[in-house]
Amino acid sequence: MKKLTFAIAVLLPAMGFAQDGKYIVQGTVGTYNAPAKVYLQTYVKGKTLTDSVTLKDGKFQFSGSVGNVPVDAYLIFSEKGTGASYKDYKEIYLEKGTVTITSSDLLKNAKVDGPKTNTENIQYQEAVKQVNAEDDALEAKIKNTAPEQRNSDAFERDIHSETKALEAKENAINKKFIQDNPGSFISLNALESFAYSNDYADIAPLYNGLTDEVKQSERGKEFGDRLPKLKAVAIGATAPEFAEADTSGKVINLSSFRGKYVLVDFWASWCGPCRRENPHVVKTFNTYKGKNFTILSVSLDKPNAKDKWLAAIHKDGLTWTHVSDLQFWKSKTADLYGVRAIPQNFLIDPDGKIVGKNLMGLDLTDKLAEIFGKI
Repeated sequence: MKKLTFAIAVLLPAMGFAQDGKYIVQGTVGTYNAPAKVYLQTYVKGKTLTDSVTLKDGKFQFSGSVGNVPVDAYLIFSEKGTGASYKDYKEIYLEKGTVTITSSDLLKNAKVDGPKTNTENIQYQEAVKQVNAEDDALEAKIKNTAPEQRNSDAFERDIHSETKALEAKENAINKKFIQDNPGSFISLNALESFAYSNDYADIAPLYNGLTDEVKQSERGKEFGDRLPKLKAVAIGATAPEFAEADTSGKVINLSSFRGKYVLVDFWASWCGPCRRENPHVVKTFNTYKGKNFTILSVSLDKPNAKDKWLAAIHKDGLTWTHVSDLQFWKSKTADLYGVRAIPQNFLIDPDGKIVGKNLMGLDLTDKLAEIFGKI
């Protein structure tokens, strides 16, 4: 779903520039004048590049050069011209040709008219529009429900059922778009979303069906390089061994948990969706910890942020084993497991085999009830 996809903390691969394709981004945002500005922001090789233009009668224009591969970019509007704050923005793609943005008020409401990739992105956004609307309605339903009812088992089960139905719709939309548009770079975005909640056996054929041009792009190669890692953590595979330091500096090996069911849980103190999931994880842990079940959490906290990691563990009441190399998205264990978004988890059986993955909310409860019996 939109909320599930974009709320997740995702590592976006950088795409480099090549100087052989001229682009123009032009547009109108109302009738604004100075100090109002529009910012053009891109991410190249891990660095944020920002350009800006002061509006005159609402008009703006950017120009530059890119290669044959479109570059993901954001146009950001600031009425006071005080910086790129992402309060009002529009995602576009820089590619050879002209992209025209038209809005009578805000960038988020703008109409985008542009070359191939921008057109395909509009088609994709239209395809997911309905499921996004249903997701918004579900979130409103949760927000507008009284706390006592919201915490009931019946309500939780109802929301779980609706969420799973929306996930299935989103997966179907992404799969169809990829299959119908094998030569589109937008299909890589759809594939990234699809890969979060699906296993290698479903992911690999979709990637293999893409055109060579898409697969040989920087993002395409990055995804292709990740496929063997996704295969190594597929359902039924033996979980790859890893060793990380715990909160006291003691090195913990995954293999030391053999003989138990262990949930390897990837999270971070800075990850909002992870923190919102933690209460359910705590409840499930307390229910099944006496049934040969435990948790090994792997944090993607940032360098020099051990204090924040420890504070989050304490505040959220996570009373199980925690490890981290404090390398953010350069975490060796996250890379080993092909993790590009959190929260993610892998349920490993006593023999070291992966028997479940991305078991969020009642999915984890139901899986453990299947294994140990309902408690």
